[in-house]
Amino acid sequence: MNRLPLSFYLRKDVVLIAKALLGKVLVTNWNNEITSGRIVETEAYAGEIDKASHAYKGRTKRTEVIYKQGGTAYVYLCYGIHQMFNIVTNENDVPHAILIRSVEPLEGINIMLQRTGKKTADATLTRGPGNVGKAFGFHTSQCGVSLVSDELFITDDGYRIKESAIATSPRIGVDYAGDHAAWLYRFFLKGNKFISGKIK
Repeated sequence: MNRLPLSFYLRKDVVLIAKALLGKVLVTNWNNEITSGRIVETEAYAGEIDKASHAYKGRTKRTEVIYKQGGTAYVYLCYGIHQMFNIVTNENDVPHAILIRSVEPLEGINIMLQRTGKKTADATLTRGPGNVGKAFGFHTSQCGVSLVSDELFITDDGYRIKESAIATSPRIGVDYAGDHAAWLYRFFLKGNKFISGKIK
């Protein structure tokens, strides 16, 4: 498997990158506990022009990491419970990010079960960003960790997806963003049992 290079994340088109991440393999190695899974659902956030982005209101202590060079992790706490893993993209001072919404588990499933408290490895194990964060051991303390480190990286294992297998939709849970909530910035693999949201 080939690790994605830093140049993959430094491109300017956050939507293109969000789509290109489908089928790639997310790997975490926290304290020698390795977990991996195939990315099956993503959402793009286009910085200060995007009302759904955390960067829409500008630079804050919380969002500072999104303004750093692409290829780093942005992990934030949602509802005081869920650790949400995002990938920062683009160059310094351009706060683009991609939320990893769902992953199909490949390696370290027993570790994922321990982390989530689940007894069986069904589709809920890594369906939705909250479950991804829990199963893969993400925490806000990991903000800024490099995507080309030995702790956290994404690989291309040669798995290829036909364009016809990719679906797009508005993002989930961003109704507060007004007309930006309708942007087709969510990408997922059709028919995959791990994708989140209502399946229409």
